[in-house]
Amino acid sequence: MSEQVCPKTWMAESILVTVFCCLPFGIAGIVFASKVSSLYAAGNYEAALQASKDAGKWTKIGFIVGLVVIVLYLLVYGAAFFSMLN
Repeated sequence: MSEQVCPKTWMAESILVTVFCCLPFGIAGIVFASKVSSLYAAGNYEAALQASKDAGKWTKIGFIVGLVVIVLYLLVYGAAFFSMLN
């Protein structure tokens, strides 16, 4: 029987999303990411895998939401700027 490798933690990505994109979803990603290694070390591979999936989900949601908010921000302020020029 082969040894199962530790699932991806998503910690670095979660921290970057928290700092640059979307604070609430990034924090959720960090919470789940912090559980992956400890669950794996305790021998609970299935829970570690689920925590990794949850961390990835919240990190991706935070990135997408942050990206959408930034694009909307640029569109609104760009439209305001160009309307001032006319």
